[in-house]
Amino acid sequence: MHKIVSVTRSVEARRVPSGQKETIPAGEFVNITQDLGGNYTVTWRGNMLRIDGTDADAIGRKALTLSFDEPEQDEIVEQQVWDALETVYDPEIPINLVSLGLIYKVSIDQESKAVDIDMTLTAPGCGMGPVLVGDVEYRVGMVPNVDAVKVNLVFDPPWSRDKMSEEAQLEAGLFF
Repeated sequence: MHKIVSVTRSVEARRVPSGQKETIPAGEFVNITQDLGGNYTVTWRGNMLRIDGTDADAIGRKALTLSFDEPEQDEIVEQQVWDALETVYDPEIPINLVSLGLIYKVSIDQESKAVDIDMTLTAPGCGMGPVLVGDVEYRVGMVPNVDAVKVNLVFDPPWSRDKMSEEAQLEAGLFF
């Protein structure tokens, strides 16, 4: 899939594979090269970038809407954090990170309004690690009352396919 489109408004993107943030100005042309897992990979000025699905309207696609009920208390609701994590997909296997078993731990500090996440990658040398970290930070940052998100990449215990949900194994063709 390659389609050249004009960006209708300035949009934040993350460079692949470093995860460095860049802003693509309105009126620029990008080449959409991939649209897996609700995010879009584009090339612009010789660089490969990912545009979050919540900003898809900037490239003429339907934007993913994340909405959360406002908590009754001025607190972070853990289930909303997990719900946000379930919207982040592996860029090569369109299965969410929770179902893949990549999220090991979520810790919430209500006082500082911070979420600390331990996650792993399917392989320690995965080049998309920084981009996935950026995806997690961005989406969890949309949860009400979250002021800070810290993602720790951990590799102990190592990831294996037995950490995947049965549904994810079926989707990936690994469940027999």
